[in-house]
Amino acid sequence: MTSALEALQQLETFAPEVLISDVGMPDLDGYMLIRQIRTFASSRSRAIPAIALTAYAGESDQQQALAAGFQMHLAKPIEPDRLIHAIVALLNEHREALNSVDVEDWTS
Repeated sequence: MTSALEALQQLETFAPEVLISDVGMPDLDGYMLIRQIRTFASSRSRAIPAIALTAYAGESDQQQALAAGFQMHLAKPIEPDRLIHAIVALLNEHREALNSVDVEDWTS
């Protein structure tokens, strides 16, 4: 996708397994994008695991990304193997969290 606004439009009909977004984008930055997703998207899209992939690499940038709704903050440039590892780890965490909720729901 070419913009955050296009991503929001796509989420009306499509929920990807993971979202990877830059933070520094024109019009709607990555922080606003993830806030919009977490607040207004469909229930399935609201739960998408998300990674902020950005040149804003300071500790305060990481804290801001996590506070906005990203589960991970990765600094550019990044080696492809490290990015793949991060995606796999995030998806595994997400699936484990979903499975624990499902089990709790069955026992309640």
